[in-house]
Amino acid sequence: MLGNNQEKNIDRSHTLYYTRPAADWNEALPVGNGRLGGMVFGDPAAELIQLNEDSLWSGDFRDRNNPLAYNNLEKMRSLINEEKTSEAEALCSHAFYGTNENQRHYQPLGDLHIWQHFDGEYTDYQRTLQLDFALQKTTFTVGDNTFTREIFASKPDEVIVIHFTSANGGISFTAAIDGRDDNYDKNEAYDDKTLLFTVSDGIPYACAITVRSDDGECGTEANRIYCKNASFADIFISAQSSWRTGDYVKKAVSEAKTAARKTYDTLLKRHESYYSSLYSRSYIKIDPINEVSANTEERLNAVKNGEKDNELVNLYFNFSKYLMISGSGEGTLPLNLQGIWNKDMWPAWGCKYTVNINTEMNYWAAEAQGLGVCHTPLFDHIERMRENGRVTARKMYNCRGTVCHHNTDIWGDTAPQDKWLPGTLWPMGMAWLCTHIWEHYSYTRDIDFLEEKFDTMLEAAEFFLDFLTEDEKSRLVTNPSVSPENTYYAKNGSTGTLCKGPSMDSQILYTLFTDIIKASEHLTNDGRKLSPEQLKTAEQIRTVRERLPKPEIGKYGQIMEWAEDYDEVEPGHRHISQLYALYPSDMITPEKTPELAAAAKATLERRLAHGGGHTGWSRAWIINMWARLHEGEKVEENIAALLSWSTSINMFDMHPPFQIDGNFGGAAGIIEALLQTHSGEIKLLPALPPSWQSGSAGLYCRGGKYIEFKWQDGKITESSVQDIKAL
Repeated sequence: MLGNNQEKNIDRSHTLYYTRPAADWNEALPVGNGRLGGMVFGDPAAELIQLNEDSLWSGDFRDRNNPLAYNNLEKMRSLINEEKTSEAEALCSHAFYGTNENQRHYQPLGDLHIWQHFDGEYTDYQRTLQLDFALQKTTFTVGDNTFTREIFASKPDEVIVIHFTSANGGISFTAAIDGRDDNYDKNEAYDDKTLLFTVSDGIPYACAITVRSDDGECGTEANRIYCKNASFADIFISAQSSWRTGDYVKKAVSEAKTAARKTYDTLLKRHESYYSSLYSRSYIKIDPINEVSANTEERLNAVKNGEKDNELVNLYFNFSKYLMISGSGEGTLPLNLQGIWNKDMWPAWGCKYTVNINTEMNYWAAEAQGLGVCHTPLFDHIERMRENGRVTARKMYNCRGTVCHHNTDIWGDTAPQDKWLPGTLWPMGMAWLCTHIWEHYSYTRDIDFLEEKFDTMLEAAEFFLDFLTEDEKSRLVTNPSVSPENTYYAKNGSTGTLCKGPSMDSQILYTLFTDIIKASEHLTNDGRKLSPEQLKTAEQIRTVRERLPKPEIGKYGQIMEWAEDYDEVEPGHRHISQLYALYPSDMITPEKTPELAAAAKATLERRLAHGGGHTGWSRAWIINMWARLHEGEKVEENIAALLSWSTSINMFDMHPPFQIDGNFGGAAGIIEALLQTHSGEIKLLPALPPSWQSGSAGLYCRGGKYIEFKWQDGKITESSVQDIKAL
């Protein structure tokens, strides 16, 4: 049902809309420019904007590689081969864990409080986030006066802008910044219009906050800014850290003051021009099948009660674009577990880069959405990891190449993270990340990029040319490793995590090796000359690839997760690692490998029957896998589950707690239902959900193409394909 009249003009596919302020952080609305972020609560009298900057982490780099690892490597392998799981785990604790348990972790900037002064109670409250303009707006009425706050994070001007207006003047407020557990150096007036907040704990940084108004009185008092009796006013927030620049205080102050010399309209136009150039590159418009409320909270509750809302699917897709552009861009760090939005000094899992799926999932939808430019921070970070990975490869395993385990941080730390047997000793992080190099090239056909990154791919593979060992079937397998975060029952009845040749490892390596082989062919065909060393390594990779284990079918008709057909201790585990071959890889397809596709379906059914998909990102992964199996009804069912049980009212994905990977994985699943290009051809509507009977889309394809298409009654009615170089 439609709500009151103010809802009628709300674009339900591009606007998050609420009629009350946020009650907590998981209801606040995110703004960001890729580097600088804020969570806006929208309280009329006591606004809170929780601030972040992507380079604020807990400290400097430290070498945590365990010097005992290599001398115990063969002993570890023997214990694993003999299924002496408890002895292997004890040795892991002694010789393979990092010499300091933790890498560095992400931290918040601070909290900006704005106390807006007015007499009386407010009415007619609205809080929106316009995704197509990247503009957060709060409006409310007091008496006969309507107040508005507009907030955006500008990439061109590197500031967060807060714009206050009112119908009849009377804007008055006081604002101050605090937070960081009082762990700051300065919180004081820099001059008569600017506050300066500096912190030297962890990575040192500065935040500058400037106020202005042409017709009201504004200035600073101690550690506060104020404005009195204005018809409009602006606040500008800038932050810089020592990670990026030497004189971070000077740069932060300069950015805030430079922005304050521009009109609000100029700043807004510059912001919208940059943002819309990215946001408009792709679209999905699934036609509605019934009238729905504009209120996002009510819509999510309705889906939970079984109602259909196709425009909410559009909104989810568009929100993922908004988060990508707002959280990742040229010159930024890549998206971590929460993107750039984190309120805790000690966040869950350190809010780091978990590279046994979560960081990779963050970028699954980017290329098809035409947001390859937002993918580039990941490639920059791989280069930061590369030298550290060489050190880890040599110190721990006496291998060439570069390696990373299941986490990394701002410094590109590659040593094992945590003291947690199901996850810690997994050597595949760098290998999986490097498959994104080929993925970016496959969409963009940027041959210069591929040539630049080819050595990085080779180096990630080179580690395994030394590390792999021969098993009893003469296959080449990883040892030691784990199947990420899962536990098995060994033949003797004991439980174990450490193993040799888990299925995901072999699948990742097959994918990376195949990417390298294709890359070498593309480079050669383009006339790029490969060195003798590159050609030699590529040929070794081709030979080794054929000796990797292939996906196998186990006793339940499932794809085996381990080299042995072990039972899982937790059959409904959130990771479904053995189906990497189905998605994001393309080793398993219904057309080319029907028996394996049937086994993949059995794997999903078994996981779900035991409670799988209970975390947001896991449910998102499941959507993609059902789409690859051409199961449209299952896609629809699992999207409904994602929206019903793993989505907060601000549309953030909930693990729980909040993890941003599910937002991007869910968007990727929506794309896969409508368009698949992994098999070398364009497939339209391969897994169309029953409720998505008509609509249109414009998306990017592998092969450097852009396609637009429409469908009606489940059938394609129009389509056109363009080379992206012609756009």
